[in-house]
This record gives sequence, structure tokens and C-alpha cells, in this order.
Amino acid sequence: MIASMHEHWRARIDPQMLSPVQHRSAEAQIHLMVIRARAELVKARTALVNSARGLVKSYGERLRQCGTRKVGQDLATGLSVELREALGPLLREVQSLNAQIKEYDRRIEKMVQETYPKVELLKQVKGVGDLIALTYVLTLEDPRRFRKSREAGCFVGLQPGRRNSGQSEPQMHISKEGDRYLRTLLVQGAHYILGPFGEDSDLRRWGLKLAQRGGKNAKKRAVVAVARKLAVLLHRLWLGGEVYKPLRNSQRELPAVA
Repeated sequence: MIASMHEHWRARIDPQMLSPVQHRSAEAQIHLMVIRARAELVKARTALVNSARGLVKSYGERLRQCGTRKVGQDLATGLSVELREALGPLLREVQSLNAQIKEYDRRIEKMVQETYPKVELLKQVKGVGDLIALTYVLTLEDPRRFRKSREAGCFVGLQPGRRNSGQSEPQMHISKEGDRYLRTLLVQGAHYILGPFGEDSDLRRWGLKLAQRGGKNAKKRAVVAVARKLAVLLHRLWLGGEVYKPLRNSQRELPAVA
């Protein structure tokens, strides 16, 4: 009982035991709101485009494939007159959303240039643009809050759990703790890194090897693993201010192999 009370009072006076919450500044909160507002418009645009495709399909016709950013009135070209008239207002609404999203993109670019110059350190990684880098910086706000860069991967909820079962330690699902939107953006960045336009890098090579290990979920696991390593890499670049070398580890191995 006495020992329990001792620990209780110790916790009250020891900030490390209490794991104090890091509060975001008012400016960072407002800037994050701009990013979240843009995300809501993107979500609305996607929903409208999917609805348009579903309506056209139910009528026995098809809309041509294109990215949501390119959706406009001309998307209805080739459809019957009745469908073009029915979808006209909906497609105009998508066009309006595209214009509003572009305006948010301009505001985000301006924020990066005028208020968050260190974002450029993160953008050294191909596949990480203003949106991902700025959201990362605003969400973490202070890189020194983590003693080790790998803790950033845990912070965004991309660290898989493990369940001990006799001789094996099967990998479980990721924790999904932390900021959901930042986690989504990091996964998008990982898709780009592993995709056809991804830059040759240690991270890409590692992810592709992971995806080739087989199994129906191998590619999905590789994307999540690359997203986690991306979170760690971005923290390291931000904290250290170093020049990013995509093939640093591979180049180190060459002399040893020779």
C-alpha cells in the first residue's frame, strides 16, 4: 500500500512518468485546418465522381477513365443526350471543387515558402510534395519531441504489433494510433515510391524486395512498411538538416562487395 502511494506521488512530480501531452501552437492549428479543409473537398470530389460513374453504369453506359483532377463537362462526351443533361450540374460541381482545391494548393505552397522553409528538407524525397511534407511538420511540430527517429513511425500508427505464440512471433496489424490523415498521406507517398515513377533509392529497393516475398498481402504489407520507414526518414532529414542521398546504403555496400 505504502509502495503504491509512493509511486503515485512520484508520478505526480515526475513529468517523464506522466508522458506530458505536446500541445500544438495556435498558428500550426490554423494551418492544419487549411489542409483538413482541402482534404474534405477532395473527399467530396471523389464521392461525386464515383456517384456519376455509378449512375452512368446503371443506365448501361460508361464514363471514360481519367483522374478526378481532370473531370469536367467533356467527360460526358460520347454519352447519350439524356445522360449528358442529367449529369451536367453534377460535373459542373466537380469542376468547381477542382478550382477550390487548386486554390488550397496555392495557399499551402505559399505557407511552405513563407513560414515553413524546413519543409524543403523533407521534399528532397521524391514522392513527398508540399502537402505531405507540410502536414508532417505541422502534425509533429517539434522534431525534438522524439529521442529516436524510429519513434516517428510509431507516432503515426504505422508500427505493427507482434503476438508471441510459442516459437513464432506473428506480425499483427498496425496500431493506427496518431493522426489518421497524416498516415494516409504517408501511405500515398509509399505508393508513389514503389510505383512506376518512383526514384531508385534504398527505400524503394527494400520495399520492392519485401513485396516479392509472396502471399496475397505482400504488396500491401510492403506499402505500409515503406510508409513507416518514410516517416522515420522524414524525421531524420528534418532533425539533422542533411542532404538526402537516395542510394546511400547501397553505395556503402559497393566497396565491401568489390
